Amino acid sequence: MEFFVKTKTIKLHSHLDKYLIADDDRETVRQSRNGSSIRAKWTVEIAEDVVNNNNHRVRLKSCHGKYLTATETPFLLGMTGNRVLQTNFEPGLEWKFDWEPVRDGFQVRLRSWCGKYLRANGGTPPWRNSVTHDDPSSSATQDWVLWEVRSVELKEEAVESVVSPFAYFDSEAVSPMSVFSTESLPSLPRNFKGLTNICQVNHIANDLSCSILDH
Repeated sequence: MEFFVKTKTIKLHSHLDKYLIADDDRETVRQSRNGSSIRAKWTVEIAEDVVNNNNHRVRLKSCHGKYLTATETPFLLGMTGNRVLQTNFEPGLEWKFDWEPVRDGFQVRLRSWCGKYLRANGGTPPWRNSVTHDDPSSSATQDWVLWEVRSVELKEEAVESVVSPFAYFDSEAVSPMSVFSTESLPSLPRNFKGLTNICQVNHIANDLSCSILDH
């Protein structure tokens, strides 16, 4: 639990050297190597159980404002493992969005409301990059439910907010066709290390070149 109480925003890093990300469809989640994407950031909320005096569970909210949710829907019919989605919060059904961190050395296992664990799957499609909640089926898959919690520092959040128009570019996704103008970029505060970030977007092949100039 200590991995979560000292930070407001985290990234979850799997055994496959990939990050848990929230897809732009605002429903599915998967793994991606692009840990710099805003979609890899999850806001931590402590789930307080006043009745049972239990504050050992967390809720994880995506950049889309939805919560990481363990469902009862099978990922594939006839196979173990249920789907994990990002869904809207439902008052009265808070337990659906709760995850209990179980420390394992320098990593954690995240136990869902039904006692299963958030699992990063590998292998061939459709398993590749998928995320389910399940119990490890063998010793070979014990590490699949282990996650490294990486805190997002305030400095990193500030930098990501500056480049947010480009933060949805996923290294594993198809390159976007749209081009941004420099007028759409937010201005930096004057005390941002004395630097002004000027981004120019070429209209050929979406080539983005950035130059940093001193005041």
